[in-house]
Amino acid sequence: MSTVKDTWKKPPFIANPVMRYGLYAAVAIYFVVTLATLPIDWDRVADGMSRAQRIFSGAFPPSFDRAGLLFDGFMESLKIAILATVGGIAVSVPLAFMAAGNIAVKPVYLLGRGIIIVARSFHPVIVAIIFVKAVGFGPFAGALTLVVYSIGFVAKLLAERIEEIDFGQVEAMRSAGAGFIATLAYAVMPQIMPRLVGLGIYQLDSNLRASAVVGIVGAGGIGATLANAFGRYDYDFALAITMVIVGVILISEAVSGFIRKRIA
Repeated sequence: MSTVKDTWKKPPFIANPVMRYGLYAAVAIYFVVTLATLPIDWDRVADGMSRAQRIFSGAFPPSFDRAGLLFDGFMESLKIAILATVGGIAVSVPLAFMAAGNIAVKPVYLLGRGIIIVARSFHPVIVAIIFVKAVGFGPFAGALTLVVYSIGFVAKLLAERIEEIDFGQVEAMRSAGAGFIATLAYAVMPQIMPRLVGLGIYQLDSNLRASAVVGIVGAGGIGATLANAFGRYDYDFALAITMVIVGVILISEAVSGFIRKRIA
């Protein structure tokens, strides 16, 4: 008489044990070979440990003596984030309509998707370096960088939401003789507005975090203040700036998460 097992065991990702353990071995060998062939100067790494100790010993306790400079840097980051979010959404909305396959004709669709792909292809730091070289140091380069960053995220997700709409409303508007703009305004926009608001809130939060990163390469904001503090070896002030950045991001994440849940 056979007994039925009353326990469930998750099946392995790869059923064949030879292939499974062979994959594990290949990954382990690749990791070892990569680590062995990378040009790592272990003597420099050892020296870096002592330098890191000097940095951390000089960073404690954090110094808030120049709170005015810290506040100015943070407010500049906030202005950059707000300006970039508004500008990015303003560009992303028409771009999302261009990149929606159920709305746009094929050439316009390909153009819209191409622009989004280009905007998503580069890290914000690389884009910031380009804009710093183009328009100079300061918050304007940071705002332009985050506009591009916003387009890559908001336009893509908004285009996907447009492709998921109830197309019956669009057909009803068209059968009533409504034009293209009226159809978008009254049949499409009401369906995507909750997603647009949620994306806008999330992108503002994301831009506030990114502004601290792009500022390190000269694109303004509190990141520039942090880079200057490290350049002057003011490690205690740099730690204070880092603490403020982490605190602001935590608060921003909590507020944006609460708002997104309320509008979901």
